[in-house]
Amino acid sequence: MPNICIIGLGNPGTKYNGTRHNVGKDWVKSITADSHLELKSKKKIESSIAISPDKKILWGYPDQYVNESGHSINKILHNNNFNLDQIIIIHDDLDLPIGSLKLKIGGGHGGHNGLRSIISHAGKSFIRIRVGIGHPGNKIDVTNWVLGKFKPAEKDPIQESFFKFNNVIELLSNNEILDAQFKLHSE
Repeated sequence: MPNICIIGLGNPGTKYNGTRHNVGKDWVKSITADSHLELKSKKKIESSIAISPDKKILWGYPDQYVNESGHSINKILHNNNFNLDQIIIIHDDLDLPIGSLKLKIGGGHGGHNGLRSIISHAGKSFIRIRVGIGHPGNKIDVTNWVLGKFKPAEKDPIQESFFKFNNVIELLSNNEILDAQFKLHSE
């Protein structure tokens, strides 16, 4: 059984690829493609998943919209005998500057409907990789902002945070969560 499960949040459908809201799902797809892993959709858990070659990580993303992610996460937990603290959710975060990266253990939803869904279906003691997408400045513009694609000037900071995340995957796979957090936050 894998040590951890890393899930990227994102909406289904190609029109959402590359959007701010899909940063987690896009990262999981990129990492698994680089490792020559095939993400397979599993109806039973309403998710697409793959296991790392070393069998330490179950990678995946829900096959539903971000706001309904909790159903899938709950099914992944119960079908794979994971504890909630073995689940790592990669998600977009409006409260962090573009490209900022934070690892947080537990907590509330902070207004993120995907996290709200996960908390309501599974609990809140999971680990979060918060990827800063910045804020549009006006609450009215938030929906269009998160569903919009990254601007050219935003792509480099997002790519840098992706590389930082890649540098802590081994620590995460060995359940060295605090070490991964320290490394991410000290860079």
